[in-house]
Formats: sequence, C-alpha cells, structure tokens
Amino acid sequence: MATKSSAAPGLALWLVLAGIVILADQVTKTLILGYFQLGDVRPVTDFFNLVRVHNTGAAFSFLAGASGWQRWFFVGLGVAASVFIVWMLKSHPTQKLFCFAVSMIMGGALGNVVDRLLHGYVVDFLQFRFAVLEPLFPGGYFPSFNIADSAITLGAFCLILDEILRVRRAR
Repeated sequence: MATKSSAAPGLALWLVLAGIVILADQVTKTLILGYFQLGDVRPVTDFFNLVRVHNTGAAFSFLAGASGWQRWFFVGLGVAASVFIVWMLKSHPTQKLFCFAVSMIMGGALGNVVDRLLHGYVVDFLQFRFAVLEPLFPGGYFPSFNIADSAITLGAFCLILDEILRVRRAR
C-alpha cells in the first residue's frame, strides 16, 4: 500500500509551483520596467518583439477604458479565485494534472494581482505578429501578454486536457 506522500504531491508542492510562476513573472516584469520606456518596441525576430505595454484591463484589454474601479475588481477576483483554487487543491490531491493546471492559473492570476496592487496596471511585454492574424488584430499583432498570462493559458489548456482524459477514463 502506498503512503499518502508517495500517492499524491502535497499542497505545499502546488503552492511552491504557483510561487515560482509569480516569481518568474515579477522578475521579467521588473526587467522590462527597468530597461524599457512605456511604448518601447525591440524586435527580436520577424514575428516577435519585446515591448512595454500597460494594461489596466483584463485579457485583450477588457474593461481597460473603465474609470478605475476595474483595478480593484480584478484584484478581488484574483484573490477570490486563488482561495477557491487552494480549496480545490486540498479537495483533489491525487489529480496531478488538475492540480498542476489550477496551480498555474493561481500563479498567473496572483502575478497579475501583484502588478495591479503595485502599479495600478499589468505590465505586458511579449508581442507576436503573424500575417494570418491581420483580419482579427491590426497589423497581425496578437495582443501583448506576459509570463502570468502564459501560465493562465497553459493552466486552462491543461484543465481542458484533464477533463478530456477524465471523460475517456470514465467510458
């Protein structure tokens, strides 16, 4: 019979993973803030730039034009989601892919919460351009994003994968 510690990673592991996401996110944003002025663009390849953009909204600048209330709304939403995620981590300790997914989402959400608390906006700095995106985005530039956003996206993808695998196992 397997012991509890060998059967499932503990809550601490998932919280450390979320912490690593927050740390990586904040270190990269600090570098951007230190070396870039707002609006700077530094081409890296034909399709990738490092930029400095401030986003007062959420994904795709949702609510960016609001009068300021959105800052506290998104802070509260990130904190509430993180509390819920910790509860889910405690409730489903044997579901490794699920726990990985929600840990990534929590780390990303809290990384952006830190920005909102410190600056009043989220620092975005990764910009990709693909001609195929031109009908959707001006000039084919996908909206700029950061490490926290990438972790949230990876977490969402893993949640979908986890559900697909769960449904297949149930058949």
